[in-house]
Amino acid sequence: MSLSKQDGTPDGKLPGGLTRRGFLRLGTGALATPWIASAHAAGSGEVHFPPIQAPTEKPEKTEQFDPPGERVGFAVVGLGRIAVNEMLPAFARSKHARVTSLVSGDRDKALKIARQYGIPEQAVFDYRDHDRLADHKATQAVYIALPNSMHAEYTVRAAQAGKHVFCEKPMANSVAECQQMIDACAKAQRLLMIAYRSQYEANDRAILKMVRARRLGTLREFISSNCQNQGDPDQWRHKKALAGGGPLPDVGIYCLNAARFLSGEEPVEVIGHTWANPNDPRFREIEEAVHFILRFPSGFTATCTSSYSGHNAKFLRLIGSEAWVELDPAYSYSGIRLRVGRLVDGKDSVQEIALESDDQFVKELDHMAQCVKANRRPHTPGEEGLQDMRVIEAIYQSAREGRPVTLAPPAFSVRGPVPEDSD
Repeated sequence: MSLSKQDGTPDGKLPGGLTRRGFLRLGTGALATPWIASAHAAGSGEVHFPPIQAPTEKPEKTEQFDPPGERVGFAVVGLGRIAVNEMLPAFARSKHARVTSLVSGDRDKALKIARQYGIPEQAVFDYRDHDRLADHKATQAVYIALPNSMHAEYTVRAAQAGKHVFCEKPMANSVAECQQMIDACAKAQRLLMIAYRSQYEANDRAILKMVRARRLGTLREFISSNCQNQGDPDQWRHKKALAGGGPLPDVGIYCLNAARFLSGEEPVEVIGHTWANPNDPRFREIEEAVHFILRFPSGFTATCTSSYSGHNAKFLRLIGSEAWVELDPAYSYSGIRLRVGRLVDGKDSVQEIALESDDQFVKELDHMAQCVKANRRPHTPGEEGLQDMRVIEAIYQSAREGRPVTLAPPAFSVRGPVPEDSD
């Protein structure tokens, strides 16, 4: 007996002696026998399979993608590392979004990338003609991946061109710029979302679920660090006018945002300290390292450090009265590990929880696309970026003046509805 290379059935025959050709002639509607577990399309066009696993097993999930013509079209504005290495590949895995145009000051590079993603040459724009996006009907939103100082200008221009805005963090270089971005999008009735990818990541959301279910008890302390050893002193991140600061707004913001997001509280007092080696050319304009403490209304505190001169280290630990939970590494694009420590049967126990961590860039991109389709406020709107910038400005003020700085509660809602596929 031979096996068909195509389907593994004897001599290319299906059960009951029916050949593959005969099956195709009959059509799927003619076969309702129990041995066939065919997929069926719901009225929405989605494909579903009947269950084949026992109830004790993890349910099977069939991914559903919007047809290309129904996906939200994005312009990618700025073709640096995060756009080229992370976000553009995410479009290929996205269920609800597609890249329809590019904006760059380097046309040669932009055309090379356009060819890779099937973008026509006429959909490649220069920064000077960015406003022509208003006439590019296939583009409904923009993803801004420019240096921090350019976020406000290009958000305002995009909103005026009638496009929704998905902007990288930090949102801008000042509270005033953040408010300008929010106002411009509100006036144009366009959505504004800030790319806090960790808030869409499976392990972070698992911790949030633990906190809300009070599985850690009462929250007491958050400890976190995000460090990386920067090289070239002439890169834009070392220019204060472009970056707005050093590690604090770039990578320290992850620690700050996680403390706020996971606790569900907003800080009422900050203490900050910055330091820079005066002999290191990398830190002529920006801080080398920052250490800050946040105090929250419940008595919960967060102690965080960030540096541009330390070896790559990214971790967080959230300590409650009954358990602690940690991510190490945290804030990474992949490889995040989750551990929980608690008392089990009178003994200290540490459990590592392995979660299937989806691509964070795909998750946040798809969320933005779904919000555009439904005209719904994003989970991480402009107000979330504004609140982080309020705290960052207070940390810098504390460092300059050598004293604690108090913060009034935000007079606005910082977050929108939870992502569609989150608990």
